[in-house]
Amino acid sequence: MSSLLVRRIIVFVVGLGIGAVLSALFVTLILPWMGPHGGFPISVETYGWQYFLWTAFPLGLVFVIWLDHFLDTRILPD
Repeated sequence: MSSLLVRRIIVFVVGLGIGAVLSALFVTLILPWMGPHGGFPISVETYGWQYFLWTAFPLGLVFVIWLDHFLDTRILPD
């Protein structure tokens, strides 16, 4: 494997992982303040796994874009 492929894999894993962690924090800590739960934490199961996926994936792609820029993996064209 070339070093570029290894860097690309790292960018995807780290970026999507950060997106999933931030989405989980958002769902359990921030979202209850805006909803009908009155500030009590909700779980990802209550939020729904499909909704969690559609929250985490785009957020993770934002981190993939920034990591692509800083690690020069050339996933996106210049």
